[in-house]
Amino acid sequence: MILFDSNEITLPVFDHELVREWIVRVAESYSKEVGRIAYLFCDDDYILEANRQYIGHDYYTDVITFDYSHDNHISGDILLSVDTVRTNAEKFGESNNRELLRVIIHGVLHLCGLKDKEPGEREKMEAAENKALDMIDINAVFAQ
Repeated sequence: MILFDSNEITLPVFDHELVREWIVRVAESYSKEVGRIAYLFCDDDYILEANRQYIGHDYYTDVITFDYSHDNHISGDILLSVDTVRTNAEKFGESNNRELLRVIIHGVLHLCGLKDKEPGEREKMEAAENKALDMIDINAVFAQ
């Protein structure tokens, strides 16, 4: 079960079913089965407070993943700041839609076991994100 919700912002408009199917395909490419993944789209203030409270970091971020996975079943809560997604899209010269999907799958990749904090891990994560983005038709996801 993959859920999408928002906290005090308008939920981004995209084809939820196409994204759910994509998440399952990406997870399967890592030999993982999808359990319950709950996305909460929020603003910068909300994610900053969550970052402070739960992780002890005092800075803005685009995504926080709470991993409840066990064995080959991935489950978790994923917070996404649409404000930081928008800022990063501008910063990196990406479309907001592509950046939103990148962050959506970034959380799933964490649930699949990928890391991005140690030397060399960030490059592997970016390669995995790009590979996952090649598995979905971005225009179809946002055609609504």
